[in-house]
Amino acid sequence: MSFYEVRPAEKRDAQAIVDVHAAATLAAYAGIVPEELLNAQPVAKRLQQWREAIEFGDPQVYLARADGKVVGFVAFDRSRDKGTKPTVGEVWAIHVLPEHWGKGAGLALWDAAREGLDVEGCTSVTVWIPLRNERALRFFDLAGFKRELNTARTTPFGDIRIEEMRLKRAVD
Repeated sequence: MSFYEVRPAEKRDAQAIVDVHAAATLAAYAGIVPEELLNAQPVAKRLQQWREAIEFGDPQVYLARADGKVVGFVAFDRSRDKGTKPTVGEVWAIHVLPEHWGKGAGLALWDAAREGLDVEGCTSVTVWIPLRNERALRFFDLAGFKRELNTARTTPFGDIRIEEMRLKRAVD
């Protein structure tokens, strides 16, 4: 049983989500992406994007709290990949503060996303993960996702390019 409270995000949670996103991204991508690229987007723009996502439910955003503090979030909705069926969902983002890695926050968030996708009628779910993010690959492997080897792509990230792979599993 998780000691994390998971609930839908509210507009007032946007700043906490921005803070978690920044801290988790810095830790997860250290040595993969130059730090100056990770912080390139202005905080005000990120804050506005998360407020709009929460307000319009595009994507749906849930957060995890422990001891009254936001420690992680997940964003999910229908797949953004061209040509996918409407029954395919996607985890758009999942981030947890580094001090909560390996303690169940990510699993609690994944469970909430899976339930939300099931309610939306999704039968499968995908996620795109950078190949060099071994922690994220391991997390999704343990959550039952399978790597789709023919989906590798290169995505621009500032001045560099990142190799990603899509992973997929059934929602139930």
